[in-house]
Amino acid sequence: MFASANSVVKFNGLNYGEWFEQIRFTLGVMALDSAILTDEEPSAITVDSSESKKSRYERWERSNRLSLNLMRLTMAESIKPSMPKTEKAREFIEKIKECSQSELADKSIVGSLMNVQRSLTESMII
Repeated sequence: MFASANSVVKFNGLNYGEWFEQIRFTLGVMALDSAILTDEEPSAITVDSSESKKSRYERWERSNRLSLNLMRLTMAESIKPSMPKTEKAREFIEKIKECSQSELADKSIVGSLMNVQRSLTESMII
């Protein structure tokens, strides 16, 4: 999974389309895309659940967990604190899309500018 994360462009708040296309492709190739393709989480497993339902839930849970991890791994550090707090991959994607061109982009730009300023300040001290 880590090698796959390295092949995905870093999300910086301005490149949602390209980033999501690569995320969707990577998860699809890894057969982990069910959590971003389905609208609803499968019913929780109970003692009475059939093997089919248990298997479906376990596949979805794994897909959801690893999808969230991959998405978080492929984000610029400057915008990670601004990411939505959710435990569902599909909801995470939708929230990112909603704000990718607004507040996240602004924070990413500000974060990048602060890093440049910090680098310049450090180079002047030396």
